[in-house]
Amino acid sequence: MWMSVEVNGHIYEREVTEHWTLLRFLREDLELTGTKDGCSAGECGACTVMLNGEAVNACMVLAAEADGATVETIEAEAVDGELSEIQAAFARNYAVQCGYCTAGMVMSVRELLRLNSKPTVAEIKEGIEGNLCRCTGYQQIIEAVLDVSGQINNGTRGGLKYV
Repeated sequence: MWMSVEVNGHIYEREVTEHWTLLRFLREDLELTGTKDGCSAGECGACTVMLNGEAVNACMVLAAEADGATVETIEAEAVDGELSEIQAAFARNYAVQCGYCTAGMVMSVRELLRLNSKPTVAEIKEGIEGNLCRCTGYQQIIEAVLDVSGQINNGTRGGLKYV
């Protein structure tokens, strides 16, 4: 099938095999490997991307379904070598360890903050519940979201103060 898709601001016109997922298309055809393949079953969130402005698991979307769509991956998050506010908050709050889940987590947090600019801890937990992280224990990720949403001061470990 022939498709046209905008990915990170660039238009790509390609022929894709009908059974290819959006994840496979991004990683293998476009060589955008920041989006990870963790489970291939929509359970871990490592492959989360924005499809027409909404967070989706790229492993659960056929590439053909993205025909005419806009896709944003983690590669578009940093601009001109500068981390996005979300990425910087993750770094300040030690919310990155092995890094495998980070791309998907950042995209899910982006979706959460689009829908709710000042989420509570319970809302943050709900917003990232589709993303598995085996390294951080989630507390640092929650602190990063509170930081980027302006609800804690500074993001220095051990000295966090709720605003």
